[in-house]
Amino acid sequence: MHISFLLHNAYGIGGTIRSTFTLARALAEQHDVEIVSVFRHRDAPQLGAPEGVTLRHLVDLRKKSGSYEGDAAEHARPAVVFPRGDSRHKQYSRLTDARIADHLRTLEADVVVGTRPGLNVHISRQTRRGPVRVGQEHLTLDNHGYRLRREIAHRYTLLDALTTVTRADAADYRHRMKLPGVRIEAIPNAVPVPGCPPADGDLKWVVAAGRLHRVKRYDLLVRAFAQVAAARPDWRLRIYGGADASGDEQATLRALIDRLDLHNHVFLMGAASPLEAEWPKGSIAAVTSERESFGMTIVEAMRGGLPVVATACPHGPAEIIEDGVDGCLVPVGDTDAVAAALLRLIEDDDLRHRMGRAALGASERFDPARIAERHESLFTELVARGAGSRSHGPLRTALHRTRGTVLDGAYALRYKAADVLRKGRTA
Repeated sequence: MHISFLLHNAYGIGGTIRSTFTLARALAEQHDVEIVSVFRHRDAPQLGAPEGVTLRHLVDLRKKSGSYEGDAAEHARPAVVFPRGDSRHKQYSRLTDARIADHLRTLEADVVVGTRPGLNVHISRQTRRGPVRVGQEHLTLDNHGYRLRREIAHRYTLLDALTTVTRADAADYRHRMKLPGVRIEAIPNAVPVPGCPPADGDLKWVVAAGRLHRVKRYDLLVRAFAQVAAARPDWRLRIYGGADASGDEQATLRALIDRLDLHNHVFLMGAASPLEAEWPKGSIAAVTSERESFGMTIVEAMRGGLPVVATACPHGPAEIIEDGVDGCLVPVGDTDAVAAALLRLIEDDDLRHRMGRAALGASERFDPARIAERHESLFTELVARGAGSRSHGPLRTALHRTRGTVLDGAYALRYKAADVLRKGRTA
């Protein structure tokens, strides 16, 4: 098969880029695979080009390229096809509308895969008849506002399949979006085996990793570790992750560490790339997020041989960790529960070692070869039944290719009302 991925920017750093590269590399062992990056802003991908995969781009932002100087006016005009509800909308334009359309209408591929909602909309509206059209969801339905969910409900019906990274999110799409004829499958992200030996479980370090953002609740982890340090002052905590644009969360965490007198026990390590070498320097991993789309760091820690103490936040963690076997799940926002779970593993060497071995074994189900097989099976089935050639009829297709229809307003009201009801139930 010829499989073509459409990616926002293959030259940056991010979870979607990493997971796309990993999957494409694994699929390329058996298939002809390309990644088409809408944007290119540097000479080489920061994560390194995936071996065996063709990489090309549509809009070159490098100053020396001058590739769109003649189209600067078009690039200054807001995008029409790329949905406004997608957080990347401001980076798209009439120029990207046109270049993505040209690409999709001439694409000679068996399968075309979008990697974010805005690009999935492009694929649904602009791909020529023939290729199987697959959208990927790397976040969750609940991450999207009503405006984007309206667009998803309206535009995704022209996709052949949608993949999510958790079973819970797949269930949300099936029950809340009503996408007739669209195959919805949950396939988790792939995580390669690390290039270094797994942890031995004897080093007295707890490790956490992820961007320094409030949703990760590192403040809760620091407070929980104050209890750990009081009981076991020989243990320490490393937090890896780059500061956000404002740097506010980093400053807040530093102030909290100083206030709790933990400067000899809790260390903000900054960003580390690659991160895989840092996990085996610890014996326990901690994830205290309010919400996760999947939980890539959980799998990365498990692949490094660490048991993970994680909050049972919606979606990812409970589908990755078997509580009491290869890690511990604790209630969201419960500082005492996090501290107790960490101390349980710290005080019981045999339990820590046993859970670490179990975590290492369980993590094999996320191996790229296994995850690629699941995508390959889906793609093969869809290609065999000629999914990319199905027709919705001229009237329905016209409605999907036209913005500002009555349907748009109806979906807006529907999902705005749903938001109000949902907030009322959770208040």
